[in-house]
Amino acid sequence: MRGLKNKNVLVTGASSGIGQAIAVRFAAEGAHVAVNYYKGEEEAAKTIEQMRAASATAGISGLKDMTVQADVSKEEDVTAMFEQVISTFGGLDILINNAGMQIQGASHEIPIEKFDKMIDINMRGAFLCARQAIAHFLSHSQAGVIINDSSVHELIPRPQYVGYTMSKSGMRGMTRTLALEYARDNIRINSFAPGATLTPINPWKDDPQKKADIESRIPMGRSGTPEEMAAVAAFLASDDAAYITGQTLFVDGGLTLFPSFRTPWTG
Repeated sequence: MRGLKNKNVLVTGASSGIGQAIAVRFAAEGAHVAVNYYKGEEEAAKTIEQMRAASATAGISGLKDMTVQADVSKEEDVTAMFEQVISTFGGLDILINNAGMQIQGASHEIPIEKFDKMIDINMRGAFLCARQAIAHFLSHSQAGVIINDSSVHELIPRPQYVGYTMSKSGMRGMTRTLALEYARDNIRINSFAPGATLTPINPWKDDPQKKADIESRIPMGRSGTPEEMAAVAAFLASDDAAYITGQTLFVDGGLTLFPSFRTPWTG
């Protein structure tokens, strides 16, 4: 991808899953990557190991990397995280808003404290990080990129996941609003929206029967991989996507194509 080499990148929630794959992909592209984690310092360290291996395989040396602990839902944590990353790297060019969680349950029975926690991480956290990144870009009169990890559920309702669906719908609104507000400042803001993906947040991946059932509903007939999501994040952050802002790119094997219409309902 053009324009990623030697860029300073912060990936939130990068100790596993899609966030980890994104961090590794950017390192392979020659970027300096900061790995944020909330819990799981050992897992974050493993991400760094994979990043170094990926950059070495690509024949790239001398890259900076770091882990940084922070709860993205807390303003003071986010402020300290950005200060630490910018101080270590000497700046910031790209923010990947990946940190997130999901809970399941009948909507009328979900404890409000669990609902609040999800909204705090998925929406408030993404905004706090975006706000901090934008302030940095503006204060240095520099171009910048923010990529948000959304979900097909910003578009597809998902019963028993009301908080998650709400948070991803909100992310779509945030992406479009901030992209419009800061387009003249050469700050691009986009989202990518994974469909069913083989990550730890989806326990069905380890249940052959459930996995087969889910994949039978996907037009391409399979789940996505974290590496496929990372490739799209890298593209959106690169100069190859220089004229794209305010968009959500669905990476879902066709899940948003209304699969039930594949077979005509009537003759």
